[in-house]
Amino acid sequence: MQSSEETSTTTRTPATDGGSHPAPAAAADAAHAHGDGAAAETAKAKRTLSVSDAAVQAIRAQLAKRGTPEGAIRVGIRGGGCSGFSYVIEFEDRPPRSGDLVLEFAEPGQATVRVLCDKKSIIYLGGSVLDWEKTLMYQGFKFKNPQEATRCGCGHSFTVA
Repeated sequence: MQSSEETSTTTRTPATDGGSHPAPAAAADAAHAHGDGAAAETAKAKRTLSVSDAAVQAIRAQLAKRGTPEGAIRVGIRGGGCSGFSYVIEFEDRPPRSGDLVLEFAEPGQATVRVLCDKKSIIYLGGSVLDWEKTLMYQGFKFKNPQEATRCGCGHSFTVA
């Protein structure tokens, strides 16, 4: 019996450019095997999200600080906020739910980082990049979402096009 859970794993060496890396490739890339490659890649990008190296390191550090390096971070959206939807990022200690997108980022000698996203949220987060930003005025996770039409002044809620 196959699970409807989609798990992706990537093993990489730390990047020196600080850029983001696309989400790891899914175990089965059936869309690529049938039809137009560019259309398949676009459809695939809309069903996943990317996580920057800085975000992976921040997640790893926060899970270690919390004492749960085997835990995960769950990302998603909820209705509400000034503009209609709010981003959600929370710790997850339970196993992934059926249908969750599970991204795993492994580095030699480091705890594997897992990012989970439910199937309804990926509709609005597909193609996004989860990044970690640190400036003089702000430190925290930030979504770079191509589906975002407008964002409220506080930066925590948005509308989609």
